[in-house]
Amino acid sequence: MTPKSAAAATRATVYGYPRQGQNRELKKAVEGYWKGRVTADALRATAADLRRSNWRQLADAGIHEVPTGDFSLYDHVLDTTVTVGAIPERHRDAVTADALDGYFAMARGTQEVAPLEMTKWFDTNYHYLVPELGPDTVFTADSAKQTGELKEALALGLTARPVLVGPVTYLLLSKPAPGVAADFDPLTLLDGLLPVYAEVLADLRAAGAEWVQLDEPALVQDRTPAELNAAERAYRGLGTLTDRPKLLVASYFDRLGDALPVLAKAPVDGLALDFTEGAAANLDALAAVGGLPGKRLVAGVVDGRNIWGNDLAKSLSTLGTLLGLADRVDVSASCSLLHVPLDTAPERDIEPQILRWLAFARQKTREIVTLAKGLAQGTDTIAAELAANRADLASRAHSPITHDPAVRARAAATTEADARRSQPYAERTAAQRAHLALPLLPTTTIGSFPQTDELRAARADLRAGRIDTAGYEERVKAEIQQVIAFQEKTGLDVLVHGEPERNDMVQYFAEQLTGYLATQHGWVQSYGTRYVRPPILAGDISRPEPMTVRWTTYAQSLTDRPVKGMLTGPVTMLAWSFVRDDQPLGETARQVALALREEVSDLEAAGTSVIQVDEPALRETLPLRAADRDAYLAWATEAFRLTTGGVRPDTQIHTHMCYAEFGDIVQAIDDLDADVISLEAARSHMQVAHELSDHGYPREAGPGVYDIHSPRVPSSEEAAALLRTGLKAIPAERLWVNPDCGLKTRGWPETRASLENLVAAARTVRGELSPS
Repeated sequence: MTPKSAAAATRATVYGYPRQGQNRELKKAVEGYWKGRVTADALRATAADLRRSNWRQLADAGIHEVPTGDFSLYDHVLDTTVTVGAIPERHRDAVTADALDGYFAMARGTQEVAPLEMTKWFDTNYHYLVPELGPDTVFTADSAKQTGELKEALALGLTARPVLVGPVTYLLLSKPAPGVAADFDPLTLLDGLLPVYAEVLADLRAAGAEWVQLDEPALVQDRTPAELNAAERAYRGLGTLTDRPKLLVASYFDRLGDALPVLAKAPVDGLALDFTEGAAANLDALAAVGGLPGKRLVAGVVDGRNIWGNDLAKSLSTLGTLLGLADRVDVSASCSLLHVPLDTAPERDIEPQILRWLAFARQKTREIVTLAKGLAQGTDTIAAELAANRADLASRAHSPITHDPAVRARAAATTEADARRSQPYAERTAAQRAHLALPLLPTTTIGSFPQTDELRAARADLRAGRIDTAGYEERVKAEIQQVIAFQEKTGLDVLVHGEPERNDMVQYFAEQLTGYLATQHGWVQSYGTRYVRPPILAGDISRPEPMTVRWTTYAQSLTDRPVKGMLTGPVTMLAWSFVRDDQPLGETARQVALALREEVSDLEAAGTSVIQVDEPALRETLPLRAADRDAYLAWATEAFRLTTGGVRPDTQIHTHMCYAEFGDIVQAIDDLDADVISLEAARSHMQVAHELSDHGYPREAGPGVYDIHSPRVPSSEEAAALLRTGLKAIPAERLWVNPDCGLKTRGWPETRASLENLVAAARTVRGELSPS
């Protein structure tokens, strides 16, 4: 049994919750507002309804303290930018004229004004909008969103805890604004930012907040002494304020390391720490600093990023150890539940026994409540839950789904030679240029073309039985014909079939590979109104039959220009899935790579001369701590080479990456040994081109000149200017011209105009390089 002192203190809480609603009501309302079909008041009403629904679900499940302020119409980091008044100069007039339209202009841009840069939130597939700061930035407090949402929750009779991005993480995630020296350090603005946080905290206290959570996930990364000193100064200053709520400083995604003693000694009232497998070192480190006497500890023992059921007995053991290390121990997930789907209950296509292995946000909430009850009242009070949990864990461990001896034998038989091309790049490139006969600055796209309402309707009609497979495939063929005809007319050099048959770049393949589970309602926010359904990697992976060959060869039959075969790479197949947690990721990656290798071989045999294996998640999955990176990059790059290593020298292998900080992985990009890489570069003003140049990258590259995450159409002059910037870093004979990413989320009118301008820009710059 648990001591009464612990029983009186232990509570269940979460850091954040999925925003979209059961049927993605938020997405529909926001996009309806953009299209003029939903009023601003109606959008705000939908958002308020979703917040109330979330809080009631949490409270009804037994969560004692609900989060507020984590809900966002687009992005919580952008919300923080508004809260601290760091509006970029180019957006100030729009924000002043209409706060809501100005907010979305910062997120998406307008035809006249570029949006904020977007990149990955640590090592997740969530994208945040990067704050732009400079030495002249003046912060001002705007507490309206935070206080308003807190009052909504309190009015429902709930105990609520506002959640904000902490000041140190906010500055560490920021970048120098356009026109500011690249070596400007936003952290130098800390002394100007802290009074604004103090004002927001005072406003929240006045609005009824007992506790406020300040999220500092940036402190789980390697930090310099100066950065740790900034964290110490920040929380010494905020902690000694007289007019403030109690402060809970939260970290997640990894171990705190050197930052743990800094925060443990700070005059704050509690810490929230990740105690899941990847951050288990936090337990020993917490004991080493003497625990948190007199303070609250929120223990993240339920994995907030993956969907497997918790090992309740193991978590209770961890929690029991923690009881002696803090004045009060509360139970939570390891991070916000934003990163998992909402509920397993609507899933009808997954076998009930397998469904019991899974825990989405609502199920994780019940796990948290169960653990809090067991910790507070003793394990005998949750005996039934523990028994059911043991049975579910055993069912998964012994299921034939999770183990295929043939797959494991094949993976074990691979050799180092399997992961190497037959010739070095310098020899391959000559064969490829002779074979493909492409012009200087060849133009292409990344793969997908707009997914129209008609295509989505056709998929829905197929699922509902309103059309048969033959009828659906005729619609797909008609779309491919249109895409090929448009590309030929526009003048693109290397074409794509447009991927009209694909629902998602990972899900499409997962549905055709053994070992994966697909959900019908498992939506997770990627950015803004973009939601994806990550498949679940449950068992050993194999490919029963070709997945893409028929559509690629059909597209090639319509044109004399080369059509790229389009595949999603093994690391991205893992990163954008919920991966199995019962074997090392490198072993899973090798299985996926071998399945994809078969597809590459079949594409080449069918006459495909250019094959793109996308790896946008290579940087995203990079461990947050440098000490863990070499091992990850070794298996990640090997998996890519294993996928592509069997092709002929004259087959050109492309890869693609987007929306990440590439400077950290330039050597890994080189180690992939792809012939051509395309990368996001438009919002970052060709930064990656210079990073490749500084590294001495020897292969061909296409830094993007068209930002596809904004509805604005770049002019040909704008694209040409970016090309000229790229040419300062990459020689013309190795420079490709392409968008930042796939065009799936764009509409046809803007796609046509943007690609026509892209081709025109390439022709202009070719003319400048080779004047007649």
